[in-house]
Amino acid sequence: MKKRDKKFEKLKSILKKMGHVVVAYSGGVDSTFLLRVAHDVLKEKAFGVLAVSPSYPSREYAKAIEIAETIGVKIEVIQTKEIDDVRFKNNPENRCYFCKSELFEKIAEIAGTDKYKNMVDGSNFSDRNDHRPGMQALKEKKVRSPLMEAELTKNEIRELSKQLGLPTWDKDELACLSSRFPYGETIDQKKLRMVDQVENFLSDLGFRNIRARHSRYTVKIEVEPAQIHKFFDDKLRDKTVKVIKEIGYTYVTIDLEGYRRGSMNEVITGKKK
Repeated sequence: MKKRDKKFEKLKSILKKMGHVVVAYSGGVDSTFLLRVAHDVLKEKAFGVLAVSPSYPSREYAKAIEIAETIGVKIEVIQTKEIDDVRFKNNPENRCYFCKSELFEKIAEIAGTDKYKNMVDGSNFSDRNDHRPGMQALKEKKVRSPLMEAELTKNEIRELSKQLGLPTWDKDELACLSSRFPYGETIDQKKLRMVDQVENFLSDLGFRNIRARHSRYTVKIEVEPAQIHKFFDDKLRDKTVKVIKEIGYTYVTIDLEGYRRGSMNEVITGKKK
């Protein structure tokens, strides 16, 4: 048996011992895989919660609902209001802590019924070295991360997702829209809507792994590195600039390194080094 498959069996064993779980579900690679496996192992004793807020990419909602229906697992859609928390809006380096606290306070209200007493999230083994202040909130709220406990990496989760026939196996990296803002710049619904509109526009053009990094009057676009050359086409570039300026930005720039995970954290990791 491959090492990856041993980890997969360990994951199923962890979930079986838990008995009942509420999965924090976003429709991304990790939480979809976890929800599917939890449903396979626990059947009706597994349940998903999809949290929607101005920070959640609007283009993901319908996809997340459809995938859950395909799996055959019950989910509940809730509204979170982290944007109303001034500590979140001020966007400090531990912003994610306040977001995760809000999320799992809401999920705890559901888990508190005793029927679904264990809260779990999709953090995986590849996340352990990233800047993730939200992990503190998970500890405080007693949220477990079965994928991390099983030591499953992102690549292994993609491989297993493909094996299970999940459409998310090659899905772009998913992160909340609040991650598009440099630490210290305040976040509000108008700015989140601007970022969302830019990313939806680029997605409709066929770009992948899109990030619209917001900085006051400027948006810096990250896309899959292999797709950057598309912006050298005059017609596409002119169209992109026109639409994005109509959305509300004064300056439109392209990051020539392309998409890379956690690029907004480079200022932090640089400090730590």
